[in-house]
Amino acid sequence: MKTRTLVVVAVALMLAFPATEGFAAEWHQLVETVGTHGSINWSEGIITATGIGTPPEKYYGKPQARPMALRAAQLDAYRNLLEVTRGVRVDSTTVVKDSMVESDVIRSQVEGMIKGAQIVKKEYLSDGTVQVTLAMNLRGGFAQLILPKDIKQVPEIKTISPALPAPPMVGDAPVPTTPTPAPTIFTGLVVDASGLRARPAMSPKIFDENEQEVYGSGYVSREFAVQQGMAGYARDLTAAQSNPRVTNEPFTVKGLRTAGPGRSNVVISNADAARIRGASENLSFLKKCRVMIVLD
Repeated sequence: MKTRTLVVVAVALMLAFPATEGFAAEWHQLVETVGTHGSINWSEGIITATGIGTPPEKYYGKPQARPMALRAAQLDAYRNLLEVTRGVRVDSTTVVKDSMVESDVIRSQVEGMIKGAQIVKKEYLSDGTVQVTLAMNLRGGFAQLILPKDIKQVPEIKTISPALPAPPMVGDAPVPTTPTPAPTIFTGLVVDASGLRARPAMSPKIFDENEQEVYGSGYVSREFAVQQGMAGYARDLTAAQSNPRVTNEPFTVKGLRTAGPGRSNVVISNADAARIRGASENLSFLKKCRVMIVLD
């Protein structure tokens, strides 16, 4: 009887969570809810919005009802997606809406991308209402349009070997010295900004305690920023450290506080900043945007 009960419980759990692997992959993602009909998945770089449509009352029960409700739902979803997109943080002081106000070209191109958003879900409800969900990528063409223009294409970074000082001499004989340890070479950077109420952005920056930039638009190559975003986001430190973005030897630092009115920039200690700057090879992973930021 006990064995049978365990089997029943196991089957119930499988039915309750049919996609356990997918569930495990999603729980640590950073998803920001915007209003009642939209969200930004900062981990995946996807904006989504939902629209609801109903047919005119005089068409209830007629063949035209469903297509008309679907069209109304799509138009509502496009409006909601535009509203969500306008509020996306570009950096700690700017949102997409600011760029759209400053440039008619950017405004028209953003609106065109909204109209080209993909329908990822349709729901036909029993009362004749239709619900449509649209999705648009924050990366690729959108990032190319919105990211700051000071993010340039960076050429291959050459490794610079430090010059070795001449050994001290006593008479004609060199004095034995203790060799200086080589700086640590990292493959990525993980910034633990949990507990700081930091907020995600397309172009975040990391500073040391002296307000000197450790990572930002001047360090990255535009091709990588456009293709994968300047930083990845997660809600869990372990998930961030094991993310393929930072590969196998990331350097993990603790954020001390946020900077900027939008709370999207993070300050780290001078000691941690010095370790990042300690080897020219570390500029290579910064160029490739191999940075993960952990937020609550």
